[in-house]
Amino acid sequence: MSHTVITQLINQLEHILLGKPTQIKLAVACILAKGHLLIEDLPGMGKTSLSHAIATSLGMSYQRIQFTSDMLPADILGVSIFDKNQQQFTFHKGPVFNQMLLADEINRASPKTQSALLEAMAEQQITQDGTTYPLPNPFFVIATQNPQDQSGTFALPESQLDRFMMRISIGYPSQEAEMTMLKNQQHGHKQPPIQQCINPSELLTLQAEVNQVSTSDAVLKYLLALVAMSREQKQATGLSPRASLALLQAAKAWAVIEQRSYLVPEDIQAVFHAVTEHRISSHGVFQGKALSDTLLASVNPIR
Repeated sequence: MSHTVITQLINQLEHILLGKPTQIKLAVACILAKGHLLIEDLPGMGKTSLSHAIATSLGMSYQRIQFTSDMLPADILGVSIFDKNQQQFTFHKGPVFNQMLLADEINRASPKTQSALLEAMAEQQITQDGTTYPLPNPFFVIATQNPQDQSGTFALPESQLDRFMMRISIGYPSQEAEMTMLKNQQHGHKQPPIQQCINPSELLTLQAEVNQVSTSDAVLKYLLALVAMSREQKQATGLSPRASLALLQAAKAWAVIEQRSYLVPEDIQAVFHAVTEHRISSHGVFQGKALSDTLLASVNPIR
């Protein structure tokens, strides 16, 4: 069952975002690994379209929030309003109480508003007016952001970035994919409606299957060697234990997508950039692909 529904999900997403199979597989792996996803790219690259397609395909309750500079934390979490009839405050839940929250252009909100999601993403709950409210299960945040050099943006702090299991960039489409897109528009071809491929209970089953992927000591040593080398870089802040756990879980999800019940070094390599690039920094500047490439080239897989 798992192979069939995962293939169906990936195929459907590939009709929405043309020519980006790797980015789509990474997004699916992130969801299977119970991680939150950050999609960073220029406006008009398909970030929001991909987010909507994922939410609809998974059949989960979701809501999209357009983040702006004047947004307040209550716009996300909810607000307590005084009820005259009951003579008490009643909490009205905000959009975060959906199974999936689409945070569009999250870095256009102020740091105070961004931080409202920290507890929700880390602990799957929120605390408002001294009361703790659990969030649905499953619960995911898919956020999009524009590059930091764009006007009107506030850089996400390291603590917020670390809550995202993966950060992916869609990039410009290939000429062939863009030609197909232009021809479809020219001839009036509409995209087929997005069908639900997986329901929430099936998703929980797939996530449990990810947890059951077996891992040898040799592969774990390879993962730890990569992490240890990142911490030895004088010009950068190394990967944290949370990053190690995220890397392992994402690699297991990739193995499930590849129809394997065991982990191999290639699984770690496949997700390494997406899991680590937004976590490795030097004096507040994120090193990105260059340092991740260096780490992968410097550590040989242990067979």
